[in-house]
Formats: sequence, structure tokens, C-alpha cells
Amino acid sequence: MSSQNPDTSSTEIPENDAAVLFSRQEDDLPPLPTGATTTVDAAPKNGFDRFFEITRRGSTLGREFRGGIVTFVTMAYIVILNPLILGGSKDIAGNMLNPAEIAAATGLTAGVMTILFGLIARLPFALAAGLGINSFLAVSVVGQVTWPEAMGLVVINGILIVIFGATGIRTAIFKAVPQALKAAITVGIGLFIAFIGFVDSGFVTRTPGGPPVQLGEGGSLTSVPTLIFVLGLILIGVLVARKVPGGILIGIVITTIVAIVAQSFLHLGPSFKDPNGWHMTIPQLPTQWVTMPNFGLVGQFDLFGAFGQIGVLSATMLVFTLVFSNFFDAMGTMTGLAKNAGLAYKDGTFPRLRSAFVVEGFGAVAGGMTSTSSNTVYVDSASGIGEGARSGLASLVVGVLFLLSMFLTPLTLVVPIEVGSAALVVVGAMMMAQIKEVKFDKFAVALPVFLTIVVMPLTYSIANGIGVGFISWSLVNAFSGRARKVHWLMWVVSAGFALYFLRGPIEAVLPH
Repeated sequence: MSSQNPDTSSTEIPENDAAVLFSRQEDDLPPLPTGATTTVDAAPKNGFDRFFEITRRGSTLGREFRGGIVTFVTMAYIVILNPLILGGSKDIAGNMLNPAEIAAATGLTAGVMTILFGLIARLPFALAAGLGINSFLAVSVVGQVTWPEAMGLVVINGILIVIFGATGIRTAIFKAVPQALKAAITVGIGLFIAFIGFVDSGFVTRTPGGPPVQLGEGGSLTSVPTLIFVLGLILIGVLVARKVPGGILIGIVITTIVAIVAQSFLHLGPSFKDPNGWHMTIPQLPTQWVTMPNFGLVGQFDLFGAFGQIGVLSATMLVFTLVFSNFFDAMGTMTGLAKNAGLAYKDGTFPRLRSAFVVEGFGAVAGGMTSTSSNTVYVDSASGIGEGARSGLASLVVGVLFLLSMFLTPLTLVVPIEVGSAALVVVGAMMMAQIKEVKFDKFAVALPVFLTIVVMPLTYSIANGIGVGFISWSLVNAFSGRARKVHWLMWVVSAGFALYFLRGPIEAVLPH
């Protein structure tokens, strides 16, 4: 993908041509994306190949299946983690969600929505319950409302996102983003997922005092699980560097076997009991292979109950927070994944953009209806893309595996998070390559790009990084004589982000 001068391409839309964007149809897109993985002259082998554009995108059935398996393995932890997050908090009425029911609904919703995304958007992105939003619900929302009322807010959030996607508003905002910021979002996500991998593996930890983070425990790597992460990182890195087909998957399998063998001798426990233990799942062969799912939480939501519980203004502010986090987190994730897959056009868009936005919005609706929290595109999909996935077929593979996980929950405990984290770090390194698209010779470009990249990992939020990037881009360019380079939609979204960042003081003055 050729780089562009960010100073001359910072506005992708003419100032008075916004109406064109809102009416633009999918068929107006160029016939093929630019990218090293595309094979323009390759003829599809059959109707199935033509539908998913497997050959056209330079992929194969083997790569799609491997990529789907790697993506699932990398993000299967959500089936375990989501029940821990949502099932650990009492709502205002003192009620708690059943973890077993959350696990079943998590697999069901992720499976159905990922399959729909693969069939409609035909992109190699997987959906599941978003970690940021489920934590926000468990920590900040259910202390004010009941769980059904909280999930009703999630449904409303999803409906709004679907409307934004279907009407073209979301697409228009996406196209108004300067190319340099789009590249920065990809790089920031790469750094973010690498940081997630380092933290989840125990390679980076909090300190009791002093610097916010440190290497391992006390500045030293002391645990076997973290050393297995290092082994996996090196192994996968070598396999990818040597261009071994299936290198990421092979590395995950080998490192998981090493982890199982180590556990059989050392009998380590979880890290909350033993600092040198495993950080989430303990790698061991399950004693029970099949479980029956319980779908008791499906349909347990109250659409407008929160407005009566805490008032219209307070409930609206909660919806505003959900929408901003969901809207821009997913938009940034899809931007980074599409560029990483070589499927992005020169202006940063990608095939079936509007369809992807709409289906992702329905993921939020479905998540609220099943009490699993908003389902959104997962940045972990980058692991499957790194394995070669380029089409919606990989998403179908992920979706089917999520549906199977409802019955085979014990198997999701076999691969430890330390092994999946190694794959995330490798893929993060791959995504960092997009930095070459940014020209840092103009500081009005360099500062917003830098802030976008570093704020994502430092605040553990893709949406925060995008927001800081939008605001700084608009202000720095406007006050340095480049106001015409800032599209009016950038100002609108920047104002919204300013409210988003100040929501704490705003909520404090609202009547309860």
C-alpha cells in the first residue's frame, strides 16, 4: 500500500460534499482493494470461492481454516472471562448473574454474530463480548440499576449504532478521518494488543509503588508460566520470520503441549492464589469433555427500565458512554484489522464497509438481549489474519467453534492465556509496520499521531486513543494555520469525545 502525504490528504471528503457520502452505496467501491495479498488475475475456483473471494484476496482454504482456528484459540478466553466479570457483581437489587448461563450465552452470541459477520461482511473479523463494555457494566452501571435494566441500555446502544451504520453516518465519520490518523490507529492497536499480551502473560505487572509497571515480579521473570510465554513468543516469532505456513498455529500448539507437560510436573495453581501461577486458565487435559449449555439469560433484559430507575438524564449519559466506547472502539479495530490484512483501500476504507458497521451494531443488540454485554469486533482477530485469513470463511470457522464451545467448555481451558498472549505480541509487531505511512516532518501531524498511538495502550482503550487523536488533530491544525485541513465532522466528533472524557464531572452534577 502506497503512503500518502498526510498534509495533503488529511481531508478525505470535500467540505461541501458530505451528502455524497451518506448516499454512497457499496457498489461504488473500487472492484478490488490494494494490498500485497491480492491476486487480481486469479479466477475463482467455484461459487464458494467467488462468494468469499478467497482466491481473489490471495488466500486458500487452508489459510482460512488455520486463521479461523488461531483466532478462536486466541480469543476463546472470553468464554471463561466474561462470566468472571459479569458474574462477580451484584446489581442495585442485590442480584447476580449465573456464571454458567453467562458462559453458554457468551458462546451462543459470539458464534451467531461471527457467522453472520462472515456471511454478510465477508471479512476475517470475529465478534464476542467486549471487555471494556462488560467491565463498565459490572463496575459502573449495575450499582445504579438492575442487570436486566443495564442490558436494556446495551440494546439501546446497539440500536443507535445500527442506525448510524445503516444511514451512512458512521461511514461518513470514518471517511472524514485523516489518512495519517487511520495509520496511527492501526499502529496504536498493534502496540495495544502487544501490551495486552505482555500484561496477561505476567511479563509486565503493576508495582506496589513507584513506576506504574515493571518487568515480571520485582523486575525479574520468576514464574514458569511467564517463561513459557517467552518460549512461545520466540518460537512463533521464528516460525513467522521463516515464513512457515501455519507458523502461529504451530507455535500455539507446541507451546500449549509444553505448558501441559510443565503443569503435570509442577502442579501450579492460579495466580490469584500463587503469584507464580497461571494467569487465567490452567493447562491440563479436562476430566469432562462435554457439558450442556443453559440459556436461561436469553431475553432477560428491560429496555426502558433504567430511565425510570435513575432518571432520563443519568440513563442517557450511560447510553452516551456505551455508544462512544462501542462506536469508536469497533471502528478503530476494523480499520487496523483491514489494513493489517491488506484489504484496505487507499483512503482507509475496506470492502463492505457499511455492512460491517451494521452487523457489528447488531452484535451490541444481541449482546444486550442475551445478557452477555455488547458483542463487538475483536482485535484478537489479528492473530488469524497473521496466520493468513483474508475472508469471511475464517469468521465462519471461528463462529462454529464458538458454538461448539457451548458444549465443550472444558476444552477452552486447555490453552493458557500465556500462550495466546505470545501470539498477540507477534501480531502486534506485524501491525506496527503501518507506521511507515506517516510522515513525521510536520508536527501538526506528528503530535496527534503520536498521542493516538501511545494513549491506547497507556489507558487500555482503543476509543480513548482515537478520541485524543481526534481532539488534538482538530485543535493543533486549527491553531497552526491549517483549519481548512480539518473536516467539519472531525469537529463534531471531537466535541462528542470532549463530553465523553468529561462524563464523570457531568454525571456528578446530574440529578439522581
